[in-house]
Amino acid sequence: MSGVRCLFKTSRYLPNGRICRISTTARKDLFFEGDAKSGYGKKFKFSKASVIDGFHELKKEFGVFKSELRELWESDPMIACPPGYENKIWKFETPQELDQWVTTSDSDHSQGFSKCKFTLNPSGHALFSGTLSTDVPKDGQIKRAGYCAIRTLRASKSFKRDSYWDWTGFSHLVIRCRGDGRSYMLNLYTMGYYDQLWNDVYHYPLYTRGGPYWQTTRIPFSKFFFASKGTIQDLQSPISLDSISHFGITASDRYSGNFQLEIDYIATTFDPSTQYETFAYEHYKLPKGIAST
Repeated sequence: MSGVRCLFKTSRYLPNGRICRISTTARKDLFFEGDAKSGYGKKFKFSKASVIDGFHELKKEFGVFKSELRELWESDPMIACPPGYENKIWKFETPQELDQWVTTSDSDHSQGFSKCKFTLNPSGHALFSGTLSTDVPKDGQIKRAGYCAIRTLRASKSFKRDSYWDWTGFSHLVIRCRGDGRSYMLNLYTMGYYDQLWNDVYHYPLYTRGGPYWQTTRIPFSKFFFASKGTIQDLQSPISLDSISHFGITASDRYSGNFQLEIDYIATTFDPSTQYETFAYEHYKLPKGIAST
């Protein structure tokens, strides 16, 4: 068993004789890691211009806070989502909507040669495109390369307060897209406060047909499986739909070459025929003292 990832800071002998060295953070002398980027963070330098920009941003945040209060006073609670209704969360109708997304690839961290971008195409749809390269840098450290990804900014309230999306009234994730025949990975992040929870992600693959036709894919939330840092965990659990912090799409099918995924919209919907399935996978009960991998 190689590449073992565990949860607590200790060492343990595995059944095959290998030693599992377990660490929760990048620095072993710290229990809590302050950088959510796990070593990829950049230091911010204060300047007079940044202070002035902060005051301009303050005016904008007061406007967001005002709209939050108005929505709280005027809106009625939704008891249940009507069956078949699609709540379009991202519609990509204006270039400003792309400001809520960030792109990343292995080349951004000097760990590969892949590149990607997220733009609006002439037909008015979002286009996630780029080039995947599985070539590994010859530095003696990187063993595998070839990924590109897009991810939303953290769900937040006014004054940059961290928040979550609450999708408890819905049963499916819906994406209308037109792909190139490649497979992509849909990611739902449930990032918590403590660093042990920062890498909690629920995945499900998106298979595209390619060609000129659009496809509408509806994925039950019960089908998403739990992983951490790219490793599927033995201890599976249903996703907490009231704690969605980010949504993302990853291109990493280990085939070098160009890729493109055209997206019309991303939504949530409710299907009463699947409401009784809370989780599609088995729950394993491991003996005490054995960490999940």
